[in-house]
Amino acid sequence: MICHRKATLEDLETLWDKNIRENPDDSRYIRWKRQFVDDNLRGAAATFVIVADGEPVGEGTLLLSPECRAIRGRTALCDGLSTANINALRVQQAWEGQGHISRLMKAMEAYARSIGITRLTIGVEAAETRNLAIYLHWGFDTFLMHEEEDGALVLYYGKDLE
Repeated sequence: MICHRKATLEDLETLWDKNIRENPDDSRYIRWKRQFVDDNLRGAAATFVIVADGEPVGEGTLLLSPECRAIRGRTALCDGLSTANINALRVQQAWEGQGHISRLMKAMEAYARSIGITRLTIGVEAAETRNLAIYLHWGFDTFLMHEEEDGALVLYYGKDLE
């Protein structure tokens, strides 16, 4: 059975522990785990998961506050009122191409609307042309800004929720 839903604390622990195991030489994952779990606990973020047979296999997080470290105060991406940012959107390779990320996005968008969010933003590394095409297809077609992050050019786009 597969479901797409808001993550529990147990889901977050499982996802991030797996990320840390898969990236043993990158200490950022330990820091990111603390940040994302803390942001979820204090209501500054809402992580959603794809769960298959009881195990999280994909995720996406709505950053709801410009105080989230991933936003770093960039209110064009998240203003704490009507604009939220989608971050850490990913699915395990075995589950790619089956529509799970699209269904997860729909759950995230529905949740965003339910709490008064009227605009979503998302970032994509310029080199990830496949992801950019998907985001454009989903309606993220308003270019907002670009920045260099961790040595990569990241493009940010926005979408108004209807």
